[in-house]
Amino acid sequence: MTDFLLRAAIIGTGGIARSHVAATQHEKDRVQLAAAVDIDDDRVRAFGETHGVPHMYTDVAQMLAAESPDLVMIATPPGTHADLIVQSLEAGAWVMCEKPLCASLAEMDRIEEAEARTGNYCSSVFQWRFGSGGQHLKALINAGALGRPLVGVCNTTWYRTPAYYAVPWRGKWATELGGCSMGHGIHAMDFFLWLYGEWSEVRAMMGTLDREIEVEDVSMALVRFANGAMGSITNSVLSPREESYLRLDFQKATVELTHLYSYRNDHWRFSGLPGVEASEVMTQLQNLPAEIPSSHAAQLTHFVDAMKAGQRPPVSGPDVRPTLEFLASLYKSAITGQPVLRGEIDRNDPFYYAMNGA
Repeated sequence: MTDFLLRAAIIGTGGIARSHVAATQHEKDRVQLAAAVDIDDDRVRAFGETHGVPHMYTDVAQMLAAESPDLVMIATPPGTHADLIVQSLEAGAWVMCEKPLCASLAEMDRIEEAEARTGNYCSSVFQWRFGSGGQHLKALINAGALGRPLVGVCNTTWYRTPAYYAVPWRGKWATELGGCSMGHGIHAMDFFLWLYGEWSEVRAMMGTLDREIEVEDVSMALVRFANGAMGSITNSVLSPREESYLRLDFQKATVELTHLYSYRNDHWRFSGLPGVEASEVMTQLQNLPAEIPSSHAAQLTHFVDAMKAGQRPPVSGPDVRPTLEFLASLYKSAITGQPVLRGEIDRNDPFYYAMNGA
């Protein structure tokens, strides 16, 4: 056991909360799950009994006052995130919040202002960054081992039934905050942007083709990166054969990742230059570290390390804002039919306040 032990609380006890419980169990020597909150009393009590959570609440303020958690994990519907983040930061906790972190760049600024005011931090759950394969590839990219990035493909082709959207908060701008781009493809897009570098321009289209919802069920985008690389992005919740696919072409190798919701080391594929049977680059790529699946647990380990060191955790503040700005720009481009440049959306732009510019 360690003398560093965090008291944690979960807000929201729906399906994704199980991933947070698993993460705390993985970090059980450093994280103690002390409380859970849900507006549904029966659900939170059943959750607490199932997972051995000692204290259950139906009121967030009451829980924060009574438990004084060091860490709050937010697993509620997207439209509630920003208020709960700020409330938790102001109560003295650090926060790990499910994606999408918040509704807009305006809310992102509000969260960063709360961080500055309180000295506490909030991370978005983007667990794909933390698998061993992703960490390995990022280190090689940063070291320049693969040469420059050139061409990328980022596809999230998933399937969600009409019944999936029967849940009252889904399929609406006000509560889900966006469609397949904001709620599904966001994981792959964040991972793509994190690996390939700062983006500079996006041109997009979207449509609602087959679900009776307000938001999009398909989107496509072209993105130009500051380093000159170019990429294509497809997001869908209409694809019967589901797949998450990433292809990254560098000067010296092609890297591919094919999986669905979580990847392992054997989901990666590496290809060298044509006619070159072996190379130092291929040796480096194939020398993957010990397997760590992309998971909430993998991200929580990094988050707790940062808390222990008193440092800003990964995927917070300036480390996550580019992804949120990209989403706002994708939506603006799709709705206006115009390309959008990085930095274009400011406080005078309606897309600063909502992804649909409303």
